[in-house]
Amino acid sequence: MKIYPVILSGGAGTRLWPLSRAMMPKQLLPLVSKRSMLQETVLRLPEGATVAAPLIVCGNEHRFMVAEQMREIGVTPLGIMLECVGRNTAPAVAAAAHFLLSQDPDAIMLVLPADHVINDRAGFHAAIAHAAELVKDGALATFGIVPTAPETGYGYIRRGAPVVADSGSYSVERFVEKPDLATAESFLADGAYYWNSGMFLFQAKTYLDELRTLQPAMEASAAEAVRLAYRDLDFCRLDEASFAASPSESIDYAVMEHTRRAVVVAADIGWNDVGSWSALWEVQQRDAEGNASRGDVYLDGVTNSLVRAESRIVAVIGVQDLVVVETADAVLVTHRDHVQRVKKVVEHLNADDRTEHLHHTKVYRPWGSYEGIDIGERFQVKRITVNPGGKLSLQMHHHRAEHWIVVSGTARVTCGENVTLLSENQSTYIPIGMNHRLENPGKLPLHLIEVQSGSYLGEDDIVRFEDVYQRT
Repeated sequence: MKIYPVILSGGAGTRLWPLSRAMMPKQLLPLVSKRSMLQETVLRLPEGATVAAPLIVCGNEHRFMVAEQMREIGVTPLGIMLECVGRNTAPAVAAAAHFLLSQDPDAIMLVLPADHVINDRAGFHAAIAHAAELVKDGALATFGIVPTAPETGYGYIRRGAPVVADSGSYSVERFVEKPDLATAESFLADGAYYWNSGMFLFQAKTYLDELRTLQPAMEASAAEAVRLAYRDLDFCRLDEASFAASPSESIDYAVMEHTRRAVVVAADIGWNDVGSWSALWEVQQRDAEGNASRGDVYLDGVTNSLVRAESRIVAVIGVQDLVVVETADAVLVTHRDHVQRVKKVVEHLNADDRTEHLHHTKVYRPWGSYEGIDIGERFQVKRITVNPGGKLSLQMHHHRAEHWIVVSGTARVTCGENVTLLSENQSTYIPIGMNHRLENPGKLPLHLIEVQSGSYLGEDDIVRFEDVYQRT
């Protein structure tokens, strides 16, 4: 029986704002190492003939970044499944289960969030192997993390009777919501509670059987979404209407809290879900004063703090227990004990119709990226990078003209019926209403400066006529 890793790469990671944003969430960021958390999750998977390539489930807006990150680490996924709308983990896993059953009726699913840290890889693999023996008999296994502190930011699992004597696996007595500190301390002293990791192992058919009994509408929606799914480039796009009709629920609420098949495998594997800035501080390497820093940072008399600079020097003097995070358009300063309140900032930005919670000043596209440099009344300046072979859509703007100046590389420019090649220090002008396209025919990245001018400069002023990436 083959194990199929299913990597859940949804969510916006609002508690790690301003670094994590809706269009570039924490799982796509290099928070702990030089690789993104998604890449680290895939690279720590067990290897061998009994473990398949991963199936990645993500949102539509992240699809090209996910594909590019897999290419960077030399991994060809079994598939990249696209959700048109977030419906929490239970429907996403149900869709993945139906997809896998169409290829292997005995498929075992290893369900993993894309944004966790696991330091003990060998222990992780051993826990998976242990759970695999249990699920062959129809169990639904979850991995309970052996607690090291009275954490209030995690849910808990209370174990029941051992499945097999001295095996480290138990029936699940109950799931517990995130407790207050006193309750968490009592859990730690009790010794029968584990942190709920949100990682699972089970046969696809077993999960769907339980879901069909407990949440029939959800199972039916997922089945229909996969039946009507269609291929979009290298992606599997779930049927939008069917998937959107599913109830939104987590695996815990939909299945694990109600099934009689749940077992918990104890796992002491150096796990952290990096759900807050204080959690990130805990898993990062710290200096003699307890500081975790990254980027152009100057510290003087600082202790037990996390300081991260993304675009300029950040100097911090004479403080302790702080989180300081700088990006090009936002700065966060908070005490480490109050990092859970960061999500309120995101709620405020959303309520005020601002964009600092949605994307950074640098925005990634399948062809490369663009970065805002300056903006004012009737003008905007951007730095554009087009990857080798990258091609923007053939498009037109109703309200703005554009001036392009090539900084380095070679640009192939279509403007109306004319196609020209531009090299370093050359420029061109795109009038309002003119069909145009920018391409990089070279082997090196194309860098150019774009100056937009007009009455409206929003990104939605784009009429696409042709697009190799099939965006609408």
